[in-house]
Amino acid sequence: MAEPLQYDLRLRLFRGRKSFGPGVAELLHGVEARGSIRAACRDMGMAYSKAWKILKHSEEDLGFALLQREAGGSGGGKAALTPEGRAFLRRYDCFVRRVRAEADAAYAEYFSMYDTGGEGE
Repeated sequence: MAEPLQYDLRLRLFRGRKSFGPGVAELLHGVEARGSIRAACRDMGMAYSKAWKILKHSEEDLGFALLQREAGGSGGGKAALTPEGRAFLRRYDCFVRRVRAEADAAYAEYFSMYDTGGEGE
């Protein structure tokens, strides 16, 4: 039996270049949960240097800080979402949920017959 037909939808926001997308959102959710950029990177398998680079680009493009950072000593640093960063992340999450719901409905309308072994139109 064949694998079921699927679609892939990744939502990214651009301002000349990729400014914000699923990777940045996942990183911010990780920082929110763990209170640390380094811990969020470990959880994602992302290089710490890459995280800093994508955060810097996002903040430059968006025009506001996503994170408040506190330099670490022997115990490590801390990070938290800024109020603007938290609000933006919540809006992005809502946007993704809404677009995915619409995409799921469109997929069901146009392609569901291919998942059941039907002949299509």
